[in-house]
Amino acid sequence: MTFSAVIVAAGDGLRAGPGDPKAWRILSGRPILRWSVEALLAAGAREIVVVVAADRVATADGALNALSGWRAVAGGPTRAASVRAGLAALPPHPGDVVLIHDAARPFVTRAHVERLIAALADRDGAIPSLPVPDTLKRGDGEVAQTVSRDGLWRAQTPQAFRRAALEAAYRTWPADLEPTDDASVLERAGGRIAMVAGDPMLMKLTYPEDFLMAEHLAGAHRITRIGQGVDAHRFGPGDAVWLCGVRIPHDQGLIGHSDADCALHALTDAILGAIAQGDIGQHFPPSDPQWKGASSDRFLAHAMQLVADQGGRVVNIDLTLVCERPKIGPHRDAMRARIADITGLQIGQISVKATTTEGMGFTGRQEGLMAQAVVMVETLA
Repeated sequence: MTFSAVIVAAGDGLRAGPGDPKAWRILSGRPILRWSVEALLAAGAREIVVVVAADRVATADGALNALSGWRAVAGGPTRAASVRAGLAALPPHPGDVVLIHDAARPFVTRAHVERLIAALADRDGAIPSLPVPDTLKRGDGEVAQTVSRDGLWRAQTPQAFRRAALEAAYRTWPADLEPTDDASVLERAGGRIAMVAGDPMLMKLTYPEDFLMAEHLAGAHRITRIGQGVDAHRFGPGDAVWLCGVRIPHDQGLIGHSDADCALHALTDAILGAIAQGDIGQHFPPSDPQWKGASSDRFLAHAMQLVADQGGRVVNIDLTLVCERPKIGPHRDAMRARIADITGLQIGQISVKATTTEGMGFTGRQEGLMAQAVVMVETLA
């Protein structure tokens, strides 16, 4: 079953202490908002609407660079108003299922999503829930009453709904009341809501100490993979070579089915290798005429999208060019900038180096060029 998602990230998060609002703080090298967007895209979201404060719409582009399938809209003065803004921004789909998620719960996974959607087979909504483990007391500075915890559950997000039912419920919700979650809106309207197994990992980041704990958990939630790529092309007639997406004047060209950019080919293969997705020839076979003369930035962009589809990210790139000529040094910064443009990475995450073989071998005899690439990719565990 396909689904859409609304991620609410418009709050100030005042209880989290000084600093940026929660969604924009950095967790293990990435904005907290990005964790949820990547995870829901990897779980199969058709589209995601991220609801942010009006002055943060442009900020979302930087936080979610290189990801596709999302858009940002301005939220309202309350959480309910923000959810409504997100629902209104989703294009209509018959029988659509929508997930509403708080950006402050970064550790959502495909398993959580699948469990929720399965529960919608005979319900209007589904929520992840955990039993209350602690003894409950009522009072104000002094215990007035011990409250039974029997039958009490902690509701988490994401919460899944049949979209039409949730939207109808919001239309009947009193304007002077603020719901604590979206399930309560549907509950008041008479909707049937399933409770599925929650997960302590779906913790909500609320207080300063929560962020310290999340940093420890983040390492267990992600795995690191290394990929390596190698490519070489022969010199032939021409007046320029393409390397790292940059045209470099030269007294020869490189021979290849596409533009023969061996640097981007090696880099593409390294990324594909890190996520176990074969090699560039499987995705763009040289026997297919549509790739004749193609710009190799298309190959690299495709590999980056596959990483994003798995909820992953490229951490860094290390590229080595092996050749006697042309000289790489004068073009190094332009190469790094072009790779950054294609991948959405920061230029500080990209290294381009050059070496020679001291006259030995085919590169030493200036018969061709070779490129070697190593990348680190971080994906969901």
